[in-house]
Amino acid sequence: MAAQVSVIRTAAETGLSELFDRLKGGLPGDVAVREQALSGFRERGLPHRRVEEFKYFDLRALMREAAPPAGRPGPTELALAFNQASAFADVPAARLTFVNGHLAGELSEISALPAGIEAISLADALASGDPRLAELGAVATAATNPVYQLNTAFLRDGAVIRIPAGLAPAQPLALRFVNTGASAFSTASRVLVLVEEGASVTVLESHEGPDGIGYQPNGVVEFVVGDRAQVKHVRLNAEGSDALALSTLTVKLGAEASFDTLNTVTGSQSARHQVFLMFAGENSRAAVDGVTLLKGSQHADSTLVVDHAVPHCTSRETFKTILDGDAKGVFQGKIIVRPHAQKTDGGMKSDTLLLSDGASMNNKPELEIFADDVVCGHGATCGALDEDLLFYLRSRGLPAREAESLLLQAFVGPPLEALENDAVRDGLVARVEGWLANRA
Repeated sequence: MAAQVSVIRTAAETGLSELFDRLKGGLPGDVAVREQALSGFRERGLPHRRVEEFKYFDLRALMREAAPPAGRPGPTELALAFNQASAFADVPAARLTFVNGHLAGELSEISALPAGIEAISLADALASGDPRLAELGAVATAATNPVYQLNTAFLRDGAVIRIPAGLAPAQPLALRFVNTGASAFSTASRVLVLVEEGASVTVLESHEGPDGIGYQPNGVVEFVVGDRAQVKHVRLNAEGSDALALSTLTVKLGAEASFDTLNTVTGSQSARHQVFLMFAGENSRAAVDGVTLLKGSQHADSTLVVDHAVPHCTSRETFKTILDGDAKGVFQGKIIVRPHAQKTDGGMKSDTLLLSDGASMNNKPELEIFADDVVCGHGATCGALDEDLLFYLRSRGLPAREAESLLLQAFVGPPLEALENDAVRDGLVARVEGWLANRA
């Protein structure tokens, strides 16, 4: 007699499945698309350490319970979001504010957006069947990712933003995500940014939330970048101390386009930021950078897949990580070069400073090359501060902590100094300095 095999589900897996069955009738858009996205989860559950892509970020173990979805913000939540200090408050920008995953028109500046830029609520776009939603899910490598699929199943709101052809607004567009609540909750938001041919734009993205609350944000930002368009994207994770923060960035690049993104992480108890970037047009370039500062028992994962699907494209990935206490860092980078993507130039580098014996870093760079005329490489380093450099600075009269802070700032400096917007750069440098001061 064959033995009966039953799959044991965790409380979070059972809770997510039950939540979806209860909520799906009231979610905007095509429920069949949501059902299809959740089918993999129903079959396999949350990804765990035996799933290669999640070997160092065991989501099944990290998500013990499925937090209930946050509702549309009321006056109390809006007031809290209004009074909370914004990460890029000193940067002149047109702002869209999302509170608990919902676009908050009261706290946004939709009417003040530069002439020509269109922005509407994703919930409204889903309800009306907006034709621009055909661009959702433009990057195929993200489609089977379980975190992305969960976002597709549960997403409620966000925005659809269009930058018309040839437009180059002088000020950045700031997407501010604020989470508020007195107990655990979850959010699922998505922003689709369509940058048409020849346009140029800077997009700032910040994520903030309360300390001491185990909330669970799962956000996706998707860029579809037209031919000869230029995008600069800066993201800051300043989530609360107990947050389990999941985020995904997808990018589809046209021909002769450029895309630069920098993700800075100082917040969350556990965070995973995923990047799926696809070159769909020739002679394009992309730079994917990261700065991660962790202490205590924080855990952060940076995972990226760069898909060179066409010839003559260049990609660079540079990640800087500083770990203190018992913090854990993860870098997983994969460059894929398709069979016809000749003349590809790709390189990635992960550098880590370990400031304590309890800190640990897992690096997993990968190259999948199916073409023969390419230049690709990767590297990873882990180490402590150079004692000779510390001695040199201290011999000039600097206290030990100040000398150490100068070296740490120099270590993470290159990705930050590459930012062209002075106010954005100064804001992130101030974040780094604040982290170092709090550590001291």
